[in-house]
Amino acid sequence: MDVVTINVGKKGLTENLINEINLQLEKRGVVKVRMLRNFRAGGDKKELAREIASKVKGRLVDFRGFVLTFERC
Repeated sequence: MDVVTINVGKKGLTENLINEINLQLEKRGVVKVRMLRNFRAGGDKKELAREIASKVKGRLVDFRGFVLTFERC
């Protein structure tokens, strides 16, 4: 299984990022979202996980350090 990793940087969670997560979930069924260092300074990772989970057509299945894993529902 080929898992794609999408990075969240200093711009944070944008509409384009949500669209890309949904596209990759549609294609592969699983996607990892990595919070980069420049995002971590200004964001709460638990809040980010909740926000992404509410906006994508998938569910959070793993949360390790600064990497979130989502799969298609």
